[in-house]
Amino acid sequence: MKKFVSKMLAGALGLSMLCGVAAAEGETYVSWYTFGDVYLSSVRTALDAAMEAKGLTVVDKDSNANQQTQTDDINTALVTGANAVVVNLVESGAIGTAETLMNAIKEKDVPAVFFNRAVSTDNNEAAELFKGYEKSAFIGTDFTQAGIMQGKMIGEYVLEHFDEIDLNHDGKISYVMFKGDEANQEAIARTKYGVECADEVLTAAGKPALEFYDASNANKYLVDLNGTWSNTASFDYMQTILAQYNEANNNMVEVVICNNDDMALGAINALVNAGYNLPGGEGCTVIPVFGVDATDAAKELIANKQMTGSIKQDAEGMADAVATITANLIAGKDKFEGLNENYEVVDGWTVNIPYSVYTGE
Repeated sequence: MKKFVSKMLAGALGLSMLCGVAAAEGETYVSWYTFGDVYLSSVRTALDAAMEAKGLTVVDKDSNANQQTQTDDINTALVTGANAVVVNLVESGAIGTAETLMNAIKEKDVPAVFFNRAVSTDNNEAAELFKGYEKSAFIGTDFTQAGIMQGKMIGEYVLEHFDEIDLNHDGKISYVMFKGDEANQEAIARTKYGVECADEVLTAAGKPALEFYDASNANKYLVDLNGTWSNTASFDYMQTILAQYNEANNNMVEVVICNNDDMALGAINALVNAGYNLPGGEGCTVIPVFGVDATDAAKELIANKQMTGSIKQDAEGMADAVATITANLIAGKDKFEGLNENYEVVDGWTVNIPYSVYTGE
């Protein structure tokens, strides 16, 4: 059945080869979930440079957040002779999709390196997949840590600035959470731990837990319905919120928590339009806004006192690990040879890139 599926996919390549970017023989093919993600754009820039430094010729392809596009394009790259396939999976957590791609790559006996977006919600399933093909690896993060670290950062900041954050002086801090994608495992973990770990810090100090601004919202988050973690989604949500929840109505949202920095940017733009979080923070109310990724845009906002903090997801580290492992596998070496000692190799198939707190330099 698996061979039949792979042959069917390979047979559907004619049209996609006409409109896509294919890897020529001996080129390394990198398939991206989307070119529109700010963090992934920084990884792509770093990865292209790291691959070039290792003597590899890279072809980058945008899947435009469409799994069928990604599947077709990868099979095209295999037919045209790619020497390795590097995958930033569109359908995060979809083990069946990852298996289909892995089987197709394995048939061509070339390296399969997946990164950043989890292939399964079950770690045992993922381990079985990668251990089943010696020329494969996954590079990612211990994704729960981003939410845990963000939550602790939020809790500590709110605890230190409680009275000034509590704009309506009701003894409670209201918040909004912007979630990047309903099904993505990293988004789920960041949404969960970003609040839970903040609450742990606050309640341990005798303060009340954070309170979602809209009591009628059972989920206690607002999600990007397109699943693209976009600033457009958070901007639209925040603009709508501010029309009803504001200082004039004595019910202002007092903390903004975002799954990534791009959503933080959207929320801040809406706040600025309403007269909050102006550059420099002088002469206006500044609502604490927290993100993840520590993108260049976020660093600038933090320097301008428009954003409070972020969790750095190391784009250069991710790129370095992907390039090192890919080059090793192409050369027939041990996949982890020469890997930066700060990266954590787990169970012989995956590498975790560490996070760090960023509140300014």
